[in-house]
Amino acid sequence: MNASPSDSLVTRLPIRIGQGLDSHRLELGKPLILGGIAIQSPWGCVAHSDGDALWHAVMDALLGALALGDIGEHFPPSDDRYQNANSGTLATQVMALVEQHGYRVGNVDCTIRLEAPKLGPYKDTLRHQLANVLDCPMDWVSIKAKTGEGVDAVGTHRAIEVYAIVTLLSQ
Repeated sequence: MNASPSDSLVTRLPIRIGQGLDSHRLELGKPLILGGIAIQSPWGCVAHSDGDALWHAVMDALLGALALGDIGEHFPPSDDRYQNANSGTLATQVMALVEQHGYRVGNVDCTIRLEAPKLGPYKDTLRHQLANVLDCPMDWVSIKAKTGEGVDAVGTHRAIEVYAIVTLLSQ
């Protein structure tokens, strides 16, 4: 990672809020990984790393809450070290930054826009995965799934979008 706690002084606030967004093109035959979980799907993400749009959005929200830039600055796609990188491992590094700055996760709310497959059967597993890495109770993690209703890139199976909002609490 490029930034360290000494590179930026984060103003101590009792609560900080961050927002993240990630999207990837989908392609037949690629793996679909969300929250570190392999999702059964004929479509998967085209990406430099593992294409885990859920973790990418959450990491951007965590970094944004602390005004520490975005994941592209910390894990540049031009850097071969991140080719096929496990996004859960990268999220662990981002959480180390959160803790170094004296914060912990209060809650996270995610919306996944994907036409198919249905994500209902995966929601609890995804919440558990995120809660483990974010070091918070599972009931502080929300996962919502929406389709594109047959319109736009999401609705025509060409893309996935994930939105995340996190609250960080001062320790």
